Amino acid sequence: MNRNNVKQGIQLFLFFAKIGCFTFGGGWSILAQMEQEFVDKRKMITKEELLDIVSVGKSVPGIMITNISMIFGYQVAGWFGGLCSLFGIASPAVVILAAVTLCYQAVRDNQWVQYALTGIRCAVAPIIISAVISLGRAGLKDAFCVAVCLATFVLCSFLGFSNIGAVLTGLAVALIRMEVKKHGAH
Repeated sequence: MNRNNVKQGIQLFLFFAKIGCFTFGGGWSILAQMEQEFVDKRKMITKEELLDIVSVGKSVPGIMITNISMIFGYQVAGWFGGLCSLFGIASPAVVILAAVTLCYQAVRDNQWVQYALTGIRCAVAPIIISAVISLGRAGLKDAFCVAVCLATFVLCSFLGFSNIGAVLTGLAVALIRMEVKKHGAH
């Protein structure tokens, strides 16, 4: 492990710890922050690479955002960067949950807490929508991709098709399309 990976790992820990403190809305809201920081601002990865990381992170067992953080950190700074990103994103949640657990009975029915949570939910929705629009533009490159996306949306949202089935079907469709294009080019 070189000094650069250690330095990047520490920077990743600090970044993910910072956004881990504000993960209201779940992993999707964090993706918008990752896109802004690492795609737009630092230019460390492209939108397509972030989408690839999200695809893999969402497809494997576990908590989506910890998976994505680990994969992203590994891509940027090796295994040390992966672990730093993972611990950075998870540490605030563990600390906050421990504190909330200790005083849960006192805040559970508190009207001020309920108002605060309502305000947070209202602020998180546009953040998530922004990430979906931005990453959707990068991932939906042609009519075929849009058609697969819409078909998957209908299958999952209205017909009860499982997310796992959707991912595996998407993988199969992409592989078949790749083979068709490969044989069509010869």
